[in-house]
Amino acid sequence: MRLCATAAVSVLSLALATGCADGSKDSRDGKGKDAANPAAKALSAAELKKLIIAKGGVPGFKVGAVEGGLPTKDKVTADDAKCEPLLRAFTGIAPGDPAANTSRMATQDKKAPTAGATSGGDPSDGRFEDAISKSMDLDVTVVTLASYDGGGAEQALTSVSDAVKACAGGFSGQQAGEKGKFTKVAEEKSSGTGDASVAFTATNDAGKDGALPLHAEVVRHGSTLATYTTINIGAMMGKKPYTVSAPVVKAQAAKLK
Repeated sequence: MRLCATAAVSVLSLALATGCADGSKDSRDGKGKDAANPAAKALSAAELKKLIIAKGGVPGFKVGAVEGGLPTKDKVTADDAKCEPLLRAFTGIAPGDPAANTSRMATQDKKAPTAGATSGGDPSDGRFEDAISKSMDLDVTVVTLASYDGGGAEQALTSVSDAVKACAGGFSGQQAGEKGKFTKVAEEKSSGTGDASVAFTATNDAGKDGALPLHAEVVRHGSTLATYTTINIGAMMGKKPYTVSAPVVKAQAAKLK
């Protein structure tokens, strides 16, 4: 689980290994108040790298390259094709067919240990497990920026919004041959940034560990989409709620204005 917290593909890998709301400004079709410009020209990879969050750009977080890199789109597939935009979002893959994309990973700084917390002790002791949970209570967020020609960004966001509704009852998929299943998908309140957005959570609650929620949000800024995927293993272990990291979204949105 510690490895999952620092690996680029930790989000889906964790879900597979463990057996495992208005979410948009216009949740019906992923459109906001401003429609995408059909004549829009995609940004280049070099331009996106200048716009994505960088080291020192998010207070309270360490920002750097995505450890291990991201899987290619053909390695992440859902049994039902209409659910693939969701599965790919959870691995940091941009929806649709962008002309260019780039990614970063933001890891929340470790919180100061509470009184009585210890790295030793009896693993069967509930207090020891609680201390481990608290030590891993930090958000790890993968951010992917992708740019599209014409109305591609709007179409890609719509595919995500449609998938949230179509796959509400859950779906199965695989990453590089490793299979997993989500039992439900739900739309969540989005950050409200950008021109349009959709936020959602997928949960696997069929295993012995109970509900394991994963959170993601896709936001359109003109012809560019920002995909955010957050996992907090400590919160999962402690059965505490968490969301897509707001400071990361705020910092990235500011760079895309």
